[in-house]
Amino acid sequence: MGETPLWTLVASPVALALLAYAAAVLDRSLGAVAAGHRGALRAWGEPARGAVRLLVQQRRATLASDRLLARIGVLALPVAALLAAVVIPLGTAAVAGMRVGVVWFNAMEVVVWGAVWLTGWGANSAYALIGGYRFLAQGLAYELPHMFALITAALGAGSLDLAEVAAAQHDLWFAVWMPVAFAVYLISAAAMVFWGPLDHPVGADLGGGAAVELSGPDRLVFMAGRYALLVVVAAAAVPLFLGGGEGPLLPAPAWSLVKTSAVLALLVWTAHRLPVLRMDRFVEAAWTVLIPAALLQALVVAIVVVG
Repeated sequence: MGETPLWTLVASPVALALLAYAAAVLDRSLGAVAAGHRGALRAWGEPARGAVRLLVQQRRATLASDRLLARIGVLALPVAALLAAVVIPLGTAAVAGMRVGVVWFNAMEVVVWGAVWLTGWGANSAYALIGGYRFLAQGLAYELPHMFALITAALGAGSLDLAEVAAAQHDLWFAVWMPVAFAVYLISAAAMVFWGPLDHPVGADLGGGAAVELSGPDRLVFMAGRYALLVVVAAAAVPLFLGGGEGPLLPAPAWSLVKTSAVLALLVWTAHRLPVLRMDRFVEAAWTVLIPAALLQALVVAIVVVG
């Protein structure tokens, strides 16, 4: 682990917060357009107004709920996003440039699983509990394809350090010659954030699922953590598959932010353009399509690397 530049310690959390807010704005704007509401262009201030309303809203509690477990779950979601973000380089430098950064990033998914499940379990509500178990089922479906996609990128670079993975793409982005791994990563990233067509754990058919009983500051922290996690998975795609901060004219940190914003916009767009997948169909597709495809891609990369 090398010495971290001071500017990275400041710029990385600021960039994470700004991109999370931008994702919330884009999400609200697309939602307003889809609903045919006017004033979609003024949605830039709606997340801030919503945050203020939640801050002053009184917390709601269900009968015999375990508030401690629920609060731990709520707080664990943004913590998982922050811990996953520390190994993602902004340009060429990360807050914590670990040599096992890919493994660390993957390990933070376990924290996310625990966060969502504890949030659903602690509420002592049927819908919330079902939402929590849905996320565990979704995790069992997406985790292996996600892990194989990460391993494929690390295999191509010969390193588990995200900065070195990005540097290995100087001549050709991994997204170009590992398109299957890139596609699998994007799908599994959406599942990790229970986002878009994979938002069954907080789905409308459960009235909000794991988050149905959250209100006031608890709901604010949970939703902020979800948007932060969405930014983190988009940012991780940049060093893994899009060449990191490599690019003409602009400095490396600027290119990292541009590429992250592009992936983030794509993920937000999917939430308003693709239908929600039934859980059983996603599980079946993950085990019969995504895992074989990811393994085949890893085999091809291994042959190229060895050759």
